[in-house]
Amino acid sequence: MSNSQTPNHELPKKKLKVMNIVWVLVLVIGFFLSVNTTNAHISVLLAPQNFSQFADIFVQMCHPDWSYASTAIPLVIETIKMAVLGTVIGSIVAFIYSLLIARNIIKNKAVTGVLRFIMNIIRTLPDLLLGAIFVAIVGIGPVAGVFALSVFTFGVVVKLFYEAIETIDPGPIEALTAVGANKFQIICFAVLPQIITYFISYVLYAFEINVRASTVLGYIGAGGIGLYLQQTLQVFAYDKTGTIIIVIIIVVVLIDYISSKSREALMK
Repeated sequence: MSNSQTPNHELPKKKLKVMNIVWVLVLVIGFFLSVNTTNAHISVLLAPQNFSQFADIFVQMCHPDWSYASTAIPLVIETIKMAVLGTVIGSIVAFIYSLLIARNIIKNKAVTGVLRFIMNIIRTLPDLLLGAIFVAIVGIGPVAGVFALSVFTFGVVVKLFYEAIETIDPGPIEALTAVGANKFQIICFAVLPQIITYFISYVLYAFEINVRASTVLGYIGAGGIGLYLQQTLQVFAYDKTGTIIIVIIIVVVLIDYISSKSREALMK
């Protein structure tokens, strides 16, 4: 019996090894084809004129204009506010939407199928494209950034959250259904207690992403410190650029640390 079972145990391992080799070959071939197509050779970056220009810019950034911090800090605060608003709005919509597309909550496959199709379309839109669309709709300013981050947050949170809902223990749902509870009661007393910590964790994760994304949205006029970062680069004021970058790094590191610790505490 053991001899007859041995090939069955070894076969998946051999297939797995072959597939690993295939994927490595695909990646290597794809890498070299991409380099040849885009001409993105490392020699271009390390060319003497390019490297010396980078060194000059880097040296200037290493001598930041600290007087510009009084201008940069309020802009960073505006950027954080954009991220907070975008995260809250997008997460609230994602929370409701996730309940509508979770197949252990809504049994109608046609409804969940259509709503998931809409979700997948929204998730394909990158944050910069969303920012450009909302700048065209509402004009230049932080409002466009908030709307862009809201839609982007929705795409991030809804995917993670509905999958978490579908993995919950069905026992409490079946028990409440057996005693005649309605959908609202089932969600409140059987679903929410099992997934609320996951939801908060996903919201904090989305907030981390949004803080970084909001600094870039300013490049297309969606408010925040990114607009001033672009302006300082355009006028070659690299000392002010260095100040902005240092302030952004400090804020992002602090937020990432606090968010990571909060998510770790939630999952314990």
